[in-house]
Amino acid sequence: MISFTLFHEKGVFLHFNIIIMEQPKTYKDSFDELQVIVKKMEDAEISVDELSAMIQRASLLITICKDKLTKTEEEVAHLIEKL
Repeated sequence: MISFTLFHEKGVFLHFNIIIMEQPKTYKDSFDELQVIVKKMEDAEISVDELSAMIQRASLLITICKDKLTKTEEEVAHLIEKL
């Protein structure tokens, strides 16, 4: 996590925390993380402040899973054509 504070000319301090998450390397990693996010949402374990970030992360994970499934489907179809 990266934290930084900005000072505004009117004497207001703005503090930010940025969480940098790595992109999962496998379908299983993506799917497992997505399941954790869904469970937290179902159990209302996510605050309103975290909700937007979690939805964005879930969207990324869904895209990764979909892309990996599509690629695998294309590879399988290609292999079947060779038979």
